[in-house]
Amino acid sequence: MKKLFLIIGAPGSGKTTDAELIAKQCSDTIVHYSTGDLLRSEVASGSERGKLIEGFTSKGNLVPLDIVVETIVTAIKNAPKDVILIDGYPRSVEQMASLDKVLKSQNDVALKSVIEVDVSELVARERVLGRARGADDNVEVFNNRMQVYKTPLKEIQDFYSQMGILKRINGERKIEKIVEEMQDFIKSKI
Repeated sequence: MKKLFLIIGAPGSGKTTDAELIAKQCSDTIVHYSTGDLLRSEVASGSERGKLIEGFTSKGNLVPLDIVVETIVTAIKNAPKDVILIDGYPRSVEQMASLDKVLKSQNDVALKSVIEVDVSELVARERVLGRARGADDNVEVFNNRMQVYKTPLKEIQDFYSQMGILKRINGERKIEKIVEEMQDFIKSKI
């Protein structure tokens, strides 16, 4: 059975870097995906679903929820390793509910934990604006991304807390400490 870990956190929380480092250090057992990468690789594969996704993204439209979830679940089932880390998902209550429904309807993937990399808005802002990698790393865009993240957060936290699978990790420490705690936690669940 595949073991799934979802990693959530504010923009600038370090969730992608943390997941990448863990997957690299444990490459024999763990694989890491980001939702955007999964959608892009589906398009690149030329599959029917990829063509459907491209029909939305090429026009700048959001990919419908059911297609996103289906793409994620397919990637999980086809993953070359049994432990899968997906960062940046769910981003909405709808995404959370949709994935939960799909996972409950099958027996080959178990959601082991949702790990929240917890940082203050101030730290997140300093990190994002300090790295300023591209046009989307400005105050206005950051504020919007932060709002998009925070709006459904309480409901997402409550949902996974009630399931007993939410793990919060302090993301305001040295990256080595964060990765070590997250990796130890993941290993304890597999």
